[in-house]
Amino acid sequence: MRAVRHQVCPQGLCPVVAGSPPPGKLRGWAGERVSFRNSCLRRSRRREPDLTGRGCSCESWRCVLQKLQSSGRAHFLLERAAPFSAFLTDSFGRQHNYLRISLTEKCNLRCQYCMPEEGVQLTPKSELLTAQEIITLAGLFVKEGVEKIRLTGGEPLIRPDVVDIVGQLYKLEGLKTIAVTTNGINLARLLPRLKEAGLNAINISLDTLVPAKFEFIVRRKGFHKVMEGIHKATELGYRPVKVNCVVMRGLNEDELLNFVDFTKDLPLDVRFIEYMPFDGNKWNFKKMVSYKEMLDTIKQQWPELEKLPCEASSTAKSYKVPHFQGQISFITSMSEHFCGSCNRLRITADGNLKVCLFGSSEVSLRDHLRSGASEEELVQIIGAAVSRKKKQHAGMFNISQMKNRPMILIGG
Repeated sequence: MRAVRHQVCPQGLCPVVAGSPPPGKLRGWAGERVSFRNSCLRRSRRREPDLTGRGCSCESWRCVLQKLQSSGRAHFLLERAAPFSAFLTDSFGRQHNYLRISLTEKCNLRCQYCMPEEGVQLTPKSELLTAQEIITLAGLFVKEGVEKIRLTGGEPLIRPDVVDIVGQLYKLEGLKTIAVTTNGINLARLLPRLKEAGLNAINISLDTLVPAKFEFIVRRKGFHKVMEGIHKATELGYRPVKVNCVVMRGLNEDELLNFVDFTKDLPLDVRFIEYMPFDGNKWNFKKMVSYKEMLDTIKQQWPELEKLPCEASSTAKSYKVPHFQGQISFITSMSEHFCGSCNRLRITADGNLKVCLFGSSEVSLRDHLRSGASEEELVQIIGAAVSRKKKQHAGMFNISQMKNRPMILIGG
């Protein structure tokens, strides 16, 4: 039997049963993996067989137990209920179920806050992860509990085999979300194939709605291609399409209201990101526009702005103007950090594991993989790195003075 993916019952028919087991993975007879949640079990979109083998597509925990008991398997499975992987849990109890993988260091834009004007020294191709190495490492993390993988760059959609990589990731049992963060230049052309391969979430970077200003910020043309990509994503049913906007004083903070208005007729989540320091982006505290300042500006125009609930591990504070199709969010990395609920790990294009976006400490999984390290050895290496993760901002009090890769090489 193949793994059963857990999703909330779309019809809301499955009750939450008091005393049901905590989320975890159980390994049954013949080594099959079964995922339990407190709501219900449902077969994945690939029409895999259900847990009991009786053809029911949606089962409550109590119903599943009753059917398992008839085959004598319930006690066996319950005895082997595993907590979240100790290897992906740090010393502060944070469980890392979200992995970001950079597919390339190259980019077809030159955003001012992301890449030094003179460019960056690229890693030789032979030292970058191959597609098979990416899938091998991704599979390892998914086995340990990672449920979401985001593909980043550089610009991930310039990698020739990106569609194949998405398709291979889609086959990993237990992976619930495959996402991509892109500058949108190639999105409209590739998105139909990406969706067919299994891509189910999209973030698009766009820092201005003015074409001339776009060219100034990214040092390249392409505004209309990005807009085409946004509309293509909404046409293909992505909900919401996330639009990432890095807000910089003196450059685009005067467009906040225009971006909010952008959500009126489109199912977008415009995410305003506080300007963060990285090597080569000439960060200055005076350039940063804080979340509270942005919120005050927007509320002057839309005083009825509503705060939306969010998940504990969310990096965003979300709001919505009533009757608008979309919403807005704020990523408050600088003014109100969210390190306490961080569930993210990163693998760079050259195969280094970064446990913190702001930290310079890295572990080369590529080198261990190529030297023939076993799966168990790799898991031990990953666990040791995660255990060293600091409480916040890589243990630094002043992250504006940190030494780190340029953002383009981190997939930040």
